Amino acid sequence: MLVAIHQPNFLPWLGYFDRMVHADLFVLLDHVQFERRNYQNRTLIRLEDEARWLTVPVVQLSQKEKIVDKRVDNPPFEMERWWGPNAFNTLRYAYRKAPHFELYAPRLKQILETRWEKLLDLNIAALEFAREALGIRTPMLRSSTLDVEGQRSELLLDICRKVGASAFLGGMGGSRAYLDNEAFAAANMGVVWQDFRHPQYPQCGDAPFSAGLSVLDVLFNCGEASREMVWPSPVANDALLAA
Repeated sequence: MLVAIHQPNFLPWLGYFDRMVHADLFVLLDHVQFERRNYQNRTLIRLEDEARWLTVPVVQLSQKEKIVDKRVDNPPFEMERWWGPNAFNTLRYAYRKAPHFELYAPRLKQILETRWEKLLDLNIAALEFAREALGIRTPMLRSSTLDVEGQRSELLLDICRKVGASAFLGGMGGSRAYLDNEAFAAANMGVVWQDFRHPQYPQCGDAPFSAGLSVLDVLFNCGEASREMVWPSPVANDALLAA
């Protein structure tokens, strides 16, 4: 069983879902420390031909807060304007010329205008929205439900063991630098690295193509054809499994 492990990010980029497609199980790393100025509570969208942050405000209590405990900074109930409706209106304005915005608008509006208390719950709801739109059915599991320990590479290996993995599917980021390949080999745990080439597609606006934006960008611009951006061809899939 090939397992991928990643923090539960907020409406992440296409590469996040490409990794999910290739995995047999996707573990949401939610029991680790929340990282400020990362992707756990923000994502990049295309606004006026530039990449801009769409951010979920969060309550700052301690630098050691875990993702699973992170709370959304909601305003008092009597306030008419707050971050959720504002975020949806920002998306509507940013993608007003995108051909498929209205296809996803009702469900996305419902998610963003729900008064979530925990960031994790919001992120999972947003991930499920994107997974459904892309036709992804890979099972997801939260690390906070597992009895795991360790840091960085040791933690990844312990998670793989606990879920009965035969191999770990590493992503495009930090784990490539810190993964202890010898420890994985000693545990008879395989390691496969993601090989994602970001596709280009028509984006609304006049600026050159911008890669690495939220999955919303491809959905709004490509609609149901977005599934082709993450689902591998049979040849590519066979090559990954043989690696």
